Amino acid sequence: MKKFPITFKNFGKSSILVEWPNEVKEEILTDIIRFKAILKTELNTDFELVPAYNSLAIIDNTKSVNLSKLESKLFSLYTKQTSIEKHKRTLWKLPVCYDSEFGIDLEEVAQNLKITTSDLIKMHTSHQYTVYGIGFLPGFMYLGGLPKKMETKRRSTPRLNVEKGAVGLAGEQTGVYPQESPGGWNIIGNCPIPMFNVKSKEPCFVSVGDKIKFEPITRAEYELHKIQGEVGIYKPEKTFLDA
Repeated sequence: MKKFPITFKNFGKSSILVEWPNEVKEEILTDIIRFKAILKTELNTDFELVPAYNSLAIIDNTKSVNLSKLESKLFSLYTKQTSIEKHKRTLWKLPVCYDSEFGIDLEEVAQNLKITTSDLIKMHTSHQYTVYGIGFLPGFMYLGGLPKKMETKRRSTPRLNVEKGAVGLAGEQTGVYPQESPGGWNIIGNCPIPMFNVKSKEPCFVSVGDKIKFEPITRAEYELHKIQGEVGIYKPEKTFLDA
């Protein structure tokens, strides 16, 4: 397993931020997830560990964290050739309706990219995307791996209200709004199933490092899946992958 030059710094009174090179690379994300697994196994304290893009936040919600006392131990654990079970990533298939009522920016984005809306939908649903981070809103997935020819700028004027389930494009990323929110992403469709459920044991069923593939559905299928999602009986299709 390749090792990277990492740094440690205080991140508030109760957190330490471990940073990898400032690049969006899957091999960096894999290394972060590996280190997270090591810390969960090797540290005696129940730290909260939050990975994203090129960093790992180590949080103690009960007391202050002393970086000077922990840094050498953390670095030693990172460089140690610890035998750790491979992290099982999941490929989730999520339904998306690209009906014009939902894809309010679909035509404009297609025109800007000089392709048809059908081509844009086909391209968006032909790729697997990596979950590089979850944040901004609870359950909001930052999905990397968007093809270069699909990259599109954020909207110059953000909307005050973007619908729950809206599927958007921004720069090199795509993602799903888990709730109504202001937002500046280009909206091309809507996913009818909840991305975040506060009543669930695991409120967000997706983890950083997982993969997402969007599946196009009709408006009738959208309405059915929306009802299934609301009553909690819709189960996204998933496949387990090796890290």
